[in-house]
Amino acid sequence: MQQELLYKEEYYKIIGICMEVHKHLKNGLLEIVYKDAIEYEFFKSGIPFEREKEFAVEYKDVILKHKFYADFVVYDKIILEVKSVSEIPEVYFSQILNYLKISECRLGILVNFGKSLQHQRVVN
Repeated sequence: MQQELLYKEEYYKIIGICMEVHKHLKNGLLEIVYKDAIEYEFFKSGIPFEREKEFAVEYKDVILKHKFYADFVVYDKIILEVKSVSEIPEVYFSQILNYLKISECRLGILVNFGKSLQHQRVVN
């Protein structure tokens, strides 16, 4: 029995937007350019999102000084991290797992516009 993908419809819409951005901008630009284009496409498509969403870390009875900033929180439940590197190092997967844990979101998407468009689902 095949298990259904978590947030399948939302995931496909997000990846579709990333594909549209890649189709027009190709690869090799800075991350910020892709983020700006993705933000434009989310807005144009009416997809709810927050950019550079801040997450505080609670420890016992205090909020720690260090905060996390996710590139995008989409549909209020999916973390989207945008990269533009030749290879995706393991540290980026650790980063998105941290964001998932702190945000209590269940799905993260790591998208890379480096050599070609790559995307990876990360489920918490």
